[in-house]
Amino acid sequence: MLELKFIRNNPDVVRADLTKRGGDDEKLAWIDDLLEKDIQSRDMQIDINTMRNRRNIISREIKEAKKAKQDISGFLEEAKSLPAQIREAEAALEEVNGKIKFYQMRIPPNILHESVPVGADDSENVEFKKWGEPVVPSFPLRNHGELAVEKGLAEFERAAKISGAGFYMLKGNLALLDLALQHLALDVLGERGYTPVIPPYMMNRAAYEGVTDLGGDFENVMYAIDGEDEFLIATSEHPPMAAMYMNEIFDEKDLPLKLAGVSPPCFRREIGSHGIDTRGLFRVHQFNKVEQFVYCKPEDSWALHEELLKNSEDIFQMLGLPYRVVNICTGGDIGTVAAKKYDMEVWMPREEAYREVVSCSNCTAYQSVRLNIRARDAHDFENKYPPLHTLNSTAVATTPDDSGHYGKLSGRGRHGCHPPRSPAALHERRRDSLILIFSGSCEGVKKLNTFFRLFHFPDIFKMTRR
Repeated sequence: MLELKFIRNNPDVVRADLTKRGGDDEKLAWIDDLLEKDIQSRDMQIDINTMRNRRNIISREIKEAKKAKQDISGFLEEAKSLPAQIREAEAALEEVNGKIKFYQMRIPPNILHESVPVGADDSENVEFKKWGEPVVPSFPLRNHGELAVEKGLAEFERAAKISGAGFYMLKGNLALLDLALQHLALDVLGERGYTPVIPPYMMNRAAYEGVTDLGGDFENVMYAIDGEDEFLIATSEHPPMAAMYMNEIFDEKDLPLKLAGVSPPCFRREIGSHGIDTRGLFRVHQFNKVEQFVYCKPEDSWALHEELLKNSEDIFQMLGLPYRVVNICTGGDIGTVAAKKYDMEVWMPREEAYREVVSCSNCTAYQSVRLNIRARDAHDFENKYPPLHTLNSTAVATTPDDSGHYGKLSGRGRHGCHPPRSPAALHERRRDSLILIFSGSCEGVKKLNTFFRLFHFPDIFKMTRR
């Protein structure tokens, strides 16, 4: 949320930003009411402080009146009534402050960065980067889910039998592929100074509300634990890594703090109909992710936003998957928390379209204000504990990535890479599963061999043609 001081001092900026996002008459009215209640709250606090001070003074006046043998009945009557008046005023102030906090938590959204394009919806997102050449095969591509079942690499119907629609089981090399993708992301991020974190899979409401607005649509896509104040995490960066330092103060020397959250699994209720394949791994209730998360000083956050994007790009370039990067517009899926958001969209050959697999956001101080996370700044005497900036980005979300990788294999009857039958060591098993990523083209094999040599994997697979 935005700091109350910022809203108080910049109401026109807040209104203009809300209007830029598409406008919301109700929330614009809320801003006006918030500002009125802020004035009311400060006036009420002055009155309460005056009554508290009077309570202290009257004790001295009674003592002095007794010494002077004066009538103290008026003082006693006033002293008797003050505690009730203070309690009544405090209750009224608490109600007003509760309304202010309600408004702060739900409006306004974060202030958008000036580089965010103005647009009505996601169709007006601005593409600014592309890597790789999208391939449209001359032969029909099969549904990756059907192919995975046929090859004994996934179970959808049996998973639905025991868990319901939208769940799955991965088997064999596809299960290894999922783990390999997670390990790949962790290897890359670890070399770049990111500390791996395996978070709790459940969080309470207070921590979750510090990260996002549960009063909006987000709560509808989460799994709540019946009878408990707990939710299953919907992603590793949103709840646990953002909230793990709730109500704490960082030392400036410890920043930036770079984390790599491993969350196998995350859970979301929403699935929807996405693209041409309703059976498969792209939109499911349960999925695995590796997330990047950073706490930093405000002056460093925009450079770190570009760093997070580059980390994700480097991983997908290692995998040889063509992608594009778009700058999400004001009316797109930018949400209320991000000041700026990039999406990476990977080329899906069967759909002949780019689909989002990475979201990379700079949330500036919005989450840290909600979570009361600050830093000691020895040079800022007026604002001794300023809020931090937080950033997050997907490194890999393995089920959509699995579907992208496996989608490249759906024409495998023509060309295929065949892994060794019995790899003995763990790194060979990981390598064995990574082979499935590539379509089998000579260029893909060269890239894969180069990648394995960098990680000391033996060059032991063969290119075959059927």
